[in-house]
Amino acid sequence: MDLANLIDPSDLRQRSSDIKRIFFYRVCGTGMGAAACLLKEHGYEIEGGDNNFFPPMSTYLESTGIPCHKLSDVSNEDLSTFDLIVVGNVVPRDGVDAKRIEKLGVPFVSFPTAIGSLILSKNNVVGIAGTHGKTTTTYFFVQVFEKLGFIPGYLIGGVMDGRPSSRLGDGSYFFIESDEYDSAYFEKISKFRNYHIKHLVLTSLEFDHGDIFDSIEDIIDQFRQMLKTDKPKVIYSSDFEANLVLKKEFSKKLSLQDYGENSATGPFSISSNEKGTSFSLKVGGKIEEFSTNLIGLHNILNITTVILFAISEKIDLKSIRSSIADLQLVKRRQEERGHYHGTLVVDDFAHHPRAVALTISAMKEKYPQKKVVVVMEPNSATARSDIFQAEFGESLSLADKVIYTKPTKSTTVKHASDIDCDAIVETIKSSGKEAVVVEDLDQLRSQIDRTIGEDYLLLVLSNGTCLGLWESKFVDQLV
Repeated sequence: MDLANLIDPSDLRQRSSDIKRIFFYRVCGTGMGAAACLLKEHGYEIEGGDNNFFPPMSTYLESTGIPCHKLSDVSNEDLSTFDLIVVGNVVPRDGVDAKRIEKLGVPFVSFPTAIGSLILSKNNVVGIAGTHGKTTTTYFFVQVFEKLGFIPGYLIGGVMDGRPSSRLGDGSYFFIESDEYDSAYFEKISKFRNYHIKHLVLTSLEFDHGDIFDSIEDIIDQFRQMLKTDKPKVIYSSDFEANLVLKKEFSKKLSLQDYGENSATGPFSISSNEKGTSFSLKVGGKIEEFSTNLIGLHNILNITTVILFAISEKIDLKSIRSSIADLQLVKRRQEERGHYHGTLVVDDFAHHPRAVALTISAMKEKYPQKKVVVVMEPNSATARSDIFQAEFGESLSLADKVIYTKPTKSTTVKHASDIDCDAIVETIKSSGKEAVVVEDLDQLRSQIDRTIGEDYLLLVLSNGTCLGLWESKFVDQLV
């Protein structure tokens, strides 16, 4: 690697006034797109490039007015006119793009370093981190604090109806989805270590991202380093052993607040129906009751973190109760896309066994009269590996039927084999449920067409296009 033009965070802060034009290289990632919009709002002239542009981020970027180009159409001369290049973490270390960027002579950084140095270092940052629920919980924080009268800044790695994915805000709070994935090929640390976090919400901590981490201890260490450096106040779930490791190490050094199914704080006394959920928390030694339109244990755990943070900020309970009553979810999180020949179709991002189980359970809670048919696309590197093979079989067995899509490429997880689709299907069948493997869009559509009607709910679990389903004529047939 030739890192002569790589800028470190302190140098970037010193040179910030000299930077006018910034190019985002591989802009169509959710984090990159949101960061590009944030820096544009801050006053920088932003352009971006990528190899392919897919909704929802492509349409979102188009709506912001940021010029986006096919990278094959952008010359080195064009790139050389920019003051800074922000490099997405999808750019591989030994690829042609990395070599191109390094030889341009233009300063370059990761997007976490760019927003951390140019924006977040001056903000009251609340980082929402963990294996599960980061995007959803960050969006809950933003909605609740808006209802409480603030105009918070935020960056959310997702697309929401009627609002941008990022905003500078009024300076009171900056809520940011704090991903543990690495920042760039030249910066192999978790993104959140660049964010200057003053308050940390740690929803969960399990092994994931096997393509960059060898063990859960590697992930714990990224949080350990951030806690040592930033010294934030922490709200954490006590339901995860890895969180308890950090709690033991930092209990005498940091302000810590726990919650969870195994915590005296709660939530407990959870009662749900199709209209919402009521639950209780122990606050200041008293049992306090709350109600929300949210359904599903994972959503109640997520909104609990918002309540506890608001209480820690001296906001009164009456205002908090009012602010959580009616909240929206991010796109591709239990998103009702419409009806296909009478069958309700729900789109969700879940790609980890625990998230899969919680999402299926939430659908059964909300629609107890319907049979849940799951289409599962194992798209992430870890999901395509055999690391969670047994766990996926157990989680998917909660559905009434499973259509399992065979991965189109091998896993990149170190020391792991590709997932055995047939073995997962056999596990599901052994529980008395119907299951089948499909290899292409035609087979997928055929299986969907065999299971339609008002008695069914089609739950599509994928963080991709699901063999092209979301780009096919299937979408046009949704009512």
